[in-house]
Parts: sequence; C-alpha cells; structure tokens
Amino acid sequence: MSESFSKLSWDDLRVVHAIGKCGALSSAAEMLGINSSTIARRLAKVEETLSVTLFDRRRTGYVTTAEGDELLALAERVELDVVSVARRVTGHVQGHVGDLRITTSDFLLLHFLTPMIAEFKVLNPSIRVEVTVGNSPLNLARGESDIAVRATENPPENLFGRKVATIAWAPYARLPNSAPSWRDTGELFDCQWVSYAGNLSGLKASKFIEERVHHDNIAYRTDSVAGAAAAIVAGLGVGYLPCMVGDITPDLIRVGAVEPELNDELWLLTHPDIRKSGRIYAFMTHCVQAIRKRRELVEGHCGTILGPRLPEINSGPVLFHSLQP
Repeated sequence: MSESFSKLSWDDLRVVHAIGKCGALSSAAEMLGINSSTIARRLAKVEETLSVTLFDRRRTGYVTTAEGDELLALAERVELDVVSVARRVTGHVQGHVGDLRITTSDFLLLHFLTPMIAEFKVLNPSIRVEVTVGNSPLNLARGESDIAVRATENPPENLFGRKVATIAWAPYARLPNSAPSWRDTGELFDCQWVSYAGNLSGLKASKFIEERVHHDNIAYRTDSVAGAAAAIVAGLGVGYLPCMVGDITPDLIRVGAVEPELNDELWLLTHPDIRKSGRIYAFMTHCVQAIRKRRELVEGHCGTILGPRLPEINSGPVLFHSLQP
C-alpha cells in the first residue's frame, strides 16, 4: 500500500481521518461539511486507488482494518504538520492582529482572567478573543486553542509555558445575616459541606473533604468551582475554595487557615510552534505582569479568617432561615 500513498491528496486523508474518528459516515460528513453520499464515494475511491479495505462495515459503525490503521496514523501526522505550519505562518503575519483562543476553567475566568483580557483588549483592540471553559484541557497541538490557563501540577510536556503562581485553598462559609448560632472551630468537619464531583472528583480538596467529613454531612457536590462558591453563598455548607475565589466573593468568609496540602500551581501554556507569535507572546507577557500584581490574592495572603467561632450551617432550620431575604 505504501507505493500508492503518492496518489492520495490531503482531502483523501481528511476523509479517512474523519471516518476513523467518528466511526460513521453521517458524522464524518457533518464534520467535513459534505453529505453522506459524497463521503461514501470518496472513501470508495480511496480504497479502489489503494486496492485495500480501510474499514470494516459493521452494524455498530465503521471500524478500521490493519491497513486503515496505517492510513489513519499517516492522516494524524499530516494533520499535525499542516496545523503546525499554518500556525507559524499566520502568527508571523498577524502579529498583534487576529484571533486569540483561550481555554481555562470557570473559576479562573470569571473574576480573575476576564479583567486581564479586558485590559489586554484595550491595548490590542484588533485581537478578537474567544474563550472556552472546561476542566479537560483541549488539544493545543491540533489548533483547538492557542493558550491554556490552567490550575495543574502536571502540565503536558509537549507544551511551552511557565508557572506563574501557587494557588492557595482555604475553607469558606456564608457570612451570617442575622443572629446566628456559633460553633467552636474544632467542629468544622461536623458541619454540612460542599464538595466536588464529576470531572473535579479528583481534586485534592475533594479527597481532603472525603477523608475528614462524614458522608452524610456532604450535602452538595458539583463539578464547578464557581458552582461550589455559589452553593456556599446560598448556605448549602462549608467548602474549600481557591482563595482567589473565596476572598473576592461577597458574603463569604474564611473559616480556617490556608491548607498547604491543597496547593495547586497556576500555569500559562501554549504550543511551541506559536509561542513567538506576536499576539500569543503579547498576551502571555500581559498575563504574567497582571498576575504578578495579584499574586497575594492567588497565594492566599489577602483574606481574613473568622474565628474562633463558625456560623451555624449544620441544621436544616438554620439553613432555611439563612436563605430568607
């Protein structure tokens, strides 16, 4: 089959790659913006050219054969090469003009990264910014995003970036808005708690809470740090938050010290192919300088601890009363 590779075009490889990735003609056709009959004809032509069967047609979908796996691997390599060259060229030509795609998590975006983006836009009005929120990192190598702003201690080795701060975590509770009952700080883990689930179940904070708080006292779980902050504000329980979230959220107060076991790292990441692009370099430099000014907030040096008493958030009646206007 290798002798026939020279007869294939990039469009042929894109068809094979799309079918291999989707496992169905209709989904692959939608991905490429063509109809199902067209992609079926193009696949048949590729198989005829190579004189091999690339996919087994099964009820469950299209499954690559050994020859199909070989061609799919080639398509993957070519795609990465095409994206790499295109990004280097556009980065050189555009400089501080063009699109800037950022991926980050909800808590980093809302009150921390958004003001930085606004400041950057004032200085670079010709750059259009698109932000994708998610806790699973996108594939920067495939051009799905230009920059990732991530809380992680294990950044991918194939990316370029730098650690810009240490993210501190502490426990927070809702400020009492009426005459509350109080508890001794030693009973913190006997309170109702807000914790994490789904994609965030692996967070250090989640494991820390699970090990110390009785299962019945974990009243609420969420796969969003911003959602956890909202839940604590609503009176659903005590919860661990990054200090950069808890310290600036109205109606929240720290009810314990920064917990070193929960420390995380804040990273700015991009792909090596585009790290010298004008708009990429400009934004990352801007972020480094902006984060340096906010380092005390990120590292937990700005908050005030409420103590030695805690608001009563354990019993149902008090929780209900605390939600009243």
